[in-house]
Amino acid sequence: MRIPLLTFFLLVIANNIAMAQENYSAASISKNLLPYASSIVRNKEETIEVKSLDNTIYHIKAAITVLNKNGNDLAHIFIWHDKSITIKYAKGVIYDEWGKKISKFSDSDFEDVSAANNFSLFEDSRVSHFIPSVVNYPYTIEYEYEVRMKQSLNFPNWHPNPGTGVAIEKSSYTFICKPGFNIRYKETNLPAKATISNNGSVNTYSWSISNVKAFKDEPYSPNAYTYASSVKIAPEKFSYQGIDGSFTNWNELGKWFYDKLLISRDQLPEQTKSYIKELTKDIADPKLKAKKIYEYMQQKTHYISIQIGIGGYQPFKAEDVDKLNYGDCKALVNYTQALLKVADIPSYYCMVEAGGNKTSMLTDFTSMDQGNHVILCIPFKNDTTWLECTSQKIPFGFLGDFTDDRIVIACTPEGGKLMHTPKYSAQTNLEQRRSNFTLNEKGELTGDMETVFKGIQYDSRESLIYTSKIEKIKALNNLYPINNLEVESISFKQDKSSQPATTEYLKLSARDYASGDANKLYFQVNSVNRAGHTPREVSNRQTNFYINEGFTDDDEINYTIPAGYHLEKIPLNVNINKPFGNYSARISLKGDKLVYSRKMQLIDGTYDKTTYQDFVDFYQKVVDADNYSITLVKGN
Repeated sequence: MRIPLLTFFLLVIANNIAMAQENYSAASISKNLLPYASSIVRNKEETIEVKSLDNTIYHIKAAITVLNKNGNDLAHIFIWHDKSITIKYAKGVIYDEWGKKISKFSDSDFEDVSAANNFSLFEDSRVSHFIPSVVNYPYTIEYEYEVRMKQSLNFPNWHPNPGTGVAIEKSSYTFICKPGFNIRYKETNLPAKATISNNGSVNTYSWSISNVKAFKDEPYSPNAYTYASSVKIAPEKFSYQGIDGSFTNWNELGKWFYDKLLISRDQLPEQTKSYIKELTKDIADPKLKAKKIYEYMQQKTHYISIQIGIGGYQPFKAEDVDKLNYGDCKALVNYTQALLKVADIPSYYCMVEAGGNKTSMLTDFTSMDQGNHVILCIPFKNDTTWLECTSQKIPFGFLGDFTDDRIVIACTPEGGKLMHTPKYSAQTNLEQRRSNFTLNEKGELTGDMETVFKGIQYDSRESLIYTSKIEKIKALNNLYPINNLEVESISFKQDKSSQPATTEYLKLSARDYASGDANKLYFQVNSVNRAGHTPREVSNRQTNFYINEGFTDDDEINYTIPAGYHLEKIPLNVNINKPFGNYSARISLKGDKLVYSRKMQLIDGTYDKTTYQDFVDFYQKVVDADNYSITLVKGN
């Protein structure tokens, strides 16, 4: 068969283009993209198409070059699915440094596991994942998959540069829908706005970025949302698990959630309701009554981790949790809410973005994707109380640093309300330690120490309290920089009131605490709380620096030293005050009583990047003072 000349040339050109698109040689990466990069997004195309309210297609095609082991996470593919999310296909190819194909993979090479093994409430929540078996760097993974979602409430956001160490050659995000399907979207830190087109049958919204350098890893960086590119999309009308709805603001979304997903989920067996009434019949104060019910829930249930949105948005029925004694955050909050309702105590089911970095619901953009956890709010008059329902040990009314100081959405009968969880200030987050030590002329130390932890520091010893004595002693040897530490006794006391505190009692001894020669003794006076290191210096810092949680450490050590000894040099006296924190340390000696006192405070907040070096210098002075050594001399 003879091929027309024009057709032949077109085929050659098409073939060359296809080959050029698949040139994954690491050598072809622009040198401008290599600084600070552990992986390079060669090309990533994310497409969402809403075919109908209960039929959304999410398609992703990506090629990632991993330069070193720090970039491996970007090559790890996760596909969450359940009865409403179906994986249509998944496939890919692995290339070596030169762009030569090493292997290929398909659906059968993915490991499919339950998101919560052996727990029947969550047997439909699964994750299919693939990890490349590659040991030589660099390598490239090219993959493609498609899922069908039976809903149009929540769409995957676009985060083209998901963290530090990722550079981008090309990345795009496309949203396709029929003209009658109205959306809102929020663009953050993008070089260009959306491109919008209409061909008569569908609307297409497109975003793209290219040749973006990697963000370098910088200590004390703020939340990536403040500086990285992203797009969020929310529908006006939608369907979720066969339930239709619409919203344009938080009030409307909260109202739909309450009316459609929460009502009728709070039914309890009559036996349980009778028990709760009997349990609280002699308690008049509503807050104390709520505390009693909360503690009952804690001792009865345990938590199974299923991220909100993966295990579905609707909580499991309270009667199921009552029967099985376990649940995820949604189920346990709903169950606690049902128990409180029996005692005529109203409460709010609240969605929150939980985690170490404080992330709030956006006040100017409403979408269902915001929030990965659920907590409970009891709106007592002038005494709003917040409950974390997934812990069997956390005190009533205490949240901790997982959900503190951020805006949440409360789902109420009247609609959604934006509320703010409690903030624990630097003064509240207190560690207060008092030590009484006796040092003899042989350099041997004996004494006792009492430390109180409050605020966010309340649970600093939580992992130790319930371990064996051997494990406690092992941990304390790592926590306290005392050479040859011998723990004679250790105990803890927890005050689980509205302002909780943990107290650690320690009786100890240490041989060779001080070294000596002739008539002198040498030792580091601060043996209980030293700043471990100075934050890494950063030249040409890109981001402002951010202190997520403030704290105050207040330490005092009272030494009884051998009679007739005095300080060889002028004692330590340091005082530093900065906008982001303050520090003081001093030593005094009267007779045989040597007192070392130290106080350090960091103040949470965002600070200009130009002051970061001042912060490093501050810490260096703290480290130097914390490692101060003294010499005691006998005689005049």
